[in-house]
Amino acid sequence: MKILMVLTSHDKLGNTGRKTGFWLEEFAAPYYTFLDAGAQITVASPKGGQPPIDPKSDTPEGQTPLTERFKSDPATQRVLANTVKLNTVSASDFDTVFYPGGHGPMWDLAEDPISIKLIEDFYNAGKPVGTVCHAPGVLHRVKINGEPIVKGKRVSGFTNSEEEAVQLTKVVPFLVEDELKRLGGLFEKVDDWQVLAITDGRLVTGQNPASSSEAARHLLTLMR
Repeated sequence: MKILMVLTSHDKLGNTGRKTGFWLEEFAAPYYTFLDAGAQITVASPKGGQPPIDPKSDTPEGQTPLTERFKSDPATQRVLANTVKLNTVSASDFDTVFYPGGHGPMWDLAEDPISIKLIEDFYNAGKPVGTVCHAPGVLHRVKINGEPIVKGKRVSGFTNSEEEAVQLTKVVPFLVEDELKRLGGLFEKVDDWQVLAITDGRLVTGQNPASSSEAARHLLTLMR
């Protein structure tokens, strides 16, 4: 089983002067869920090399057992430091693709033609696509048969109230919940910071960082 994980290369949090990137738990939890299931994992990003970790996700209170595992795992640290360039990967070489969130993808991957086409290629080849937290935002320009990929599908993602809680409603390019609804997605959510992952057909979406492992497990279930 070959899994592609796609991370952001974007590290500027809008015009706040603060840093962003991918959310550490949203990489670590799915990565180890896939690894422990025996998958071969390739990690890619638009610029290649070491992608930016959102500093907020790397604070002592942000740690989980799987981020701790990452901290003491030089092999996975090397994988992360040497991501391949997104324009060198092809959907035909993998069984599925997974996008971790963090705020970074809202700026680069959401608008990246290479990423958009990659997701369309996976989906059109009958392969599942997984995203969690802010990463469902990378779907907003993805079209299948001329329609938004999320149209008519049950989906989740980082909610308006969660964005409000982290006080970035006015900073992000768009709100994931509003955008998925605008595109015709049937948006579902649970209380802030609780676990929710949804599978609808070949599309898996998770609500927030806590949902990362669950979204990865949904994807593995689809693969089986």
